[in-house]
Amino acid sequence: MTEAKSSRGLVSLPLRLFVKMGVLPFFLLIAVLVFAILSPNFLSLQNLMNVARQSVYLVLVSLGQMLVLISGGFDLSVGTVIALASVISAMAMVKAAGIFPDAVWLVILLGALAGFGVALVLGTINGIGVAVFEVSPFIMTLGVSSIGTGLALFLTGGVPVSGLPFAFADTFGFGRILGTPVPVVIALVAILGMWIFMARTRAGARVYAVGGNIKAAHLSAINTRQVLVQVYAICALLAALTGLLLTARVESGEANLGGTIAMESIAACVIAGVSLRGGIGRVENVVLGAFFIILMQNGMNLAQISSYMQMVLIGLLLVLAVIFDQLRYRLIVKG
Repeated sequence: MTEAKSSRGLVSLPLRLFVKMGVLPFFLLIAVLVFAILSPNFLSLQNLMNVARQSVYLVLVSLGQMLVLISGGFDLSVGTVIALASVISAMAMVKAAGIFPDAVWLVILLGALAGFGVALVLGTINGIGVAVFEVSPFIMTLGVSSIGTGLALFLTGGVPVSGLPFAFADTFGFGRILGTPVPVVIALVAILGMWIFMARTRAGARVYAVGGNIKAAHLSAINTRQVLVQVYAICALLAALTGLLLTARVESGEANLGGTIAMESIAACVIAGVSLRGGIGRVENVVLGAFFIILMQNGMNLAQISSYMQMVLIGLLLVLAVIFDQLRYRLIVKG
């Protein structure tokens, strides 16, 4: 009898972990074991630190994508927002540098504000389309993505925007604070802010309520339209922040930044247990999910897996994560 109870306990433990955190712990364990066998350098401290630094950009975008997914939608335009914010901010800095040649930080500030401004416009358009006109998030964000990509290419002619202030790249691309890269510090602040927002504020609770049951949320006197516009705007602002950091890293404004990040951010969220049905998701899990995606890419690079096959494997992970998400949802519903 005792052995039977013990056996059931061993079986139910992974099941409880799966219901609480999704498929991520299992994927992470398998990835670590496989890549540790394939490459002896995979688990070295230097490599893991490199993965942490590289994951900053996907973490930031995934935090915004998480908000939208929890609200019951998703955003395919985050990659375009990154590219357009990069181009607009770079062009604004180059223009401002000609007007204020001795005010470097004013130039950087004006450029950053321009990037955030265009992102806020795109995010608000997405939110209004979904919330007010009830357009499908897929169609709305796909359309905005096409518009933004066209604008970025039209403004640059496909040529990178160079001539940015040296201090911009030196600080936000390669700078350090107490030995920690500046992008990592910015990401940590964003993670903390998002955790407080989602776990400790009424605004965060409203996002969960809207995603869980939008009709019930409306009957509870929650302004559901306002909530939806806010989440798409915040998602776009986080994408713009990513675009600025990437611009500092490559030292130019480029219209081809963020090409695959929309799919990767959705994959990171779904793998981390954020439900595609809305209403379910945790900040700390999403951070780990984004780290996992970059860890996978790093492990595949060390194992010398071709970039084309990497795309296949990441896509396969996304499909499996969606399948497991459906199973997890059924388990949650059954209680």
